[in-house]
Amino acid sequence: MQGKPIYLTAPADSHTHTMIPADDLKLLRINFLRGPNIWTYRSVLEVWLDLGRLEEFPSNKIPGLKERLSAALPALIEHHCGVGERGGFVMRLEEGTWAGHILEHVVIELLNLGGMPTGFGQTRSTSQTGIYRMVFRAREERVARTALREGHALLIACIKNEPFDVDAAVKRVRTEVDNCYLGPSTASIVNAATDRRIPHIRLNDGNLVQLGYGASQRRIWTAETEFTSAIAEGIASDKDLTKSLLKSCGVPVPEGQIVNSPEEAWEAAQDIGLPVVVKPSDANHGRGVTLDLNSQAEIEAAYHVAYPEGSDVMVERFIPGHEHRLLVVGNKVVAAARGEIIGITGDGAASVSELIESQLNTDPRRGIEEEFPLETIEIATNTKVQLEIQRQGLTPDSVPEAGRFVVIERNGNMAIDCTDAVHPEVQHAAALAARVVGLDIAGIDLVALDISKPLQAQGGAIVEVNAGPGLLMHLKPAEGSPRPVGRAIVDHLFNDADADQKPGRIPVVGIAGTRETDKIARMVAWLVHLSGRQTGLACQEGLFLDRRKVEKGPCNNWESGHRLLMNHSVESVVIENSAQTILRHGLPYDRCQVGVVVDMEGAGQLAEFDIQNSDQLSKVLRTQVDVVLSDGVAVLNTADPRVSDLASLCDGSVILFGLDKNADAMGAHLADKGRAVYLKQGQIVLANGDHERVLSDLGDIGQRQNQTYPMGAEALVAAVATAWALDISPELISAGIETFDPHPQAQRPVGATAFFK
Repeated sequence: MQGKPIYLTAPADSHTHTMIPADDLKLLRINFLRGPNIWTYRSVLEVWLDLGRLEEFPSNKIPGLKERLSAALPALIEHHCGVGERGGFVMRLEEGTWAGHILEHVVIELLNLGGMPTGFGQTRSTSQTGIYRMVFRAREERVARTALREGHALLIACIKNEPFDVDAAVKRVRTEVDNCYLGPSTASIVNAATDRRIPHIRLNDGNLVQLGYGASQRRIWTAETEFTSAIAEGIASDKDLTKSLLKSCGVPVPEGQIVNSPEEAWEAAQDIGLPVVVKPSDANHGRGVTLDLNSQAEIEAAYHVAYPEGSDVMVERFIPGHEHRLLVVGNKVVAAARGEIIGITGDGAASVSELIESQLNTDPRRGIEEEFPLETIEIATNTKVQLEIQRQGLTPDSVPEAGRFVVIERNGNMAIDCTDAVHPEVQHAAALAARVVGLDIAGIDLVALDISKPLQAQGGAIVEVNAGPGLLMHLKPAEGSPRPVGRAIVDHLFNDADADQKPGRIPVVGIAGTRETDKIARMVAWLVHLSGRQTGLACQEGLFLDRRKVEKGPCNNWESGHRLLMNHSVESVVIENSAQTILRHGLPYDRCQVGVVVDMEGAGQLAEFDIQNSDQLSKVLRTQVDVVLSDGVAVLNTADPRVSDLASLCDGSVILFGLDKNADAMGAHLADKGRAVYLKQGQIVLANGDHERVLSDLGDIGQRQNQTYPMGAEALVAAVATAWALDISPELISAGIETFDPHPQAQRPVGATAFFK
């Protein structure tokens, strides 16, 4: 806040005259944590707050604050807070809670009102009096920052007892939501992927999204996929070509012609036979389409409606019946919607324009944003609507007599789900149409009197095949059940997933700590490479694709790890994660196959994050264990009990490693039939319960070393344990250690020794 601070004065009848320093509430630092972090698995906005002298004024010492906040944001009563019941947060306000905690709930409520529902938030004190860390769920950084800015201003206004325009603040948050969020069609696919535990990465500010990691990824752009060919899209956009291809395969289509003038349109209509349809040859969403035309004047007027919407104008035979949209995904009809003719009913007093506003545009399904299944009707700019009412002898200013029904739109109002009624032969025709065009996902427009009967028997026909179809009509039908079309698309994209591997995932190894973690990462990446996988590595030494260094280090950061996960050729990834990365950005992946924690050192370099000792550091590095998949493995060092104690936090199994088999944690783990890797008489041993296997080919590792790239015994044991966690055979591990080259871009000298120490 700028300017001179303003203080509130307590009521005159108060026993004390207290000045409340409202403007002392400062936002010191704002940090967007993109991946799993110390707070949660998901992205959050972390805010460092300075309460200043406001630290002395919890909410119960600020007269009227609870009432003003409740009046500004009535739904705060629904916040359970830590109390665990409705009204919990308001109870905390009455008892007395501090401004940081209050700001957390104000921001969350603004996000809820703005269309980004969230319930997660936390506020914690730091080692400095009056300094707090506050976080809240943030799917999009820009939205979260806007909500924080508005919430900060609102809270200060409530403390000061000054007016604040809550509606305007909510509108600004909603505007950012509309600007930043995925469209409803894309969001339905992403949400379905999330339900299947498939990660996603947004690749631009629009609707281009990567589902999955590395070589297991698939890409979508709204309802188009990487399997949607440009050739098929080109065919679908040329309606005349589409019809000729469909007709050649026996799919019923209406006769039609491309025309170049209103006069040609009338001539074509006479050849085809009235009534006809006039439409653009390559538009969609019903734009520029006029139906059931019976006169020269109507047809010539319809030509001028269609011409601006496409590259050519088409005249085709009018098919009587209801308009339908069938969604085909992977050669299957997964949803169907029926259109409705919409109109207004005159009352003898209101004009056509006024009736459109009162009877149609008030429909909650209508709006200008993409989230609405039906568009707002703007009669002043909609020439198709103008033509429709003109055909009925009316103008926008005409006043229809009471009870008269006036048609406003005949097409483009897909609102009634009819999926269960589609006849099998109609499904077959729709799927065939998509295959003929070459689309893996298609919106098939057809006209039929009864969708439950074959098309030929009733004179029905397929009139269009559309690439990138909208999904909202199937997600939010006005009548009938919503259809899980997003799930159908995800199942289509990942239907060939390896049964032994989770869909969309590649083996991801995360290594955290300070002691030779870069060397561990290099060795693990080499062993994974030898197992036959194209491997990406991000570590302090650089960014590697297999043995090729593509960027000089240090690359143990979020951006480098994320780059590897986006690489379509990478079949496995090894990422070295520093504590700074986890604290500043979060992990670059949502979950991993193997999570390694080597040590709890380095707290002295983390003062800016309020980390004072290694005990606090354990809360940071546990993040690496928290994200291990249920079928994954945590690899933990028994040299530090704070590391081995993280085993209880792992959703998967655990392999312990260390130099001393007699460590307490190691013994208990083996007694429980767990796996461990340790040294025994100088040799590396892989143990499973009481069964031991020695990597005998390596001999005594203490007697071997490479002076150009020394590696400690503990680090080597950690690398072996990690490779074992990836199911790499002991024989291959031994061979890989013998043949590892620390300088992959340089020619290896003849007779060079393996590196050990």
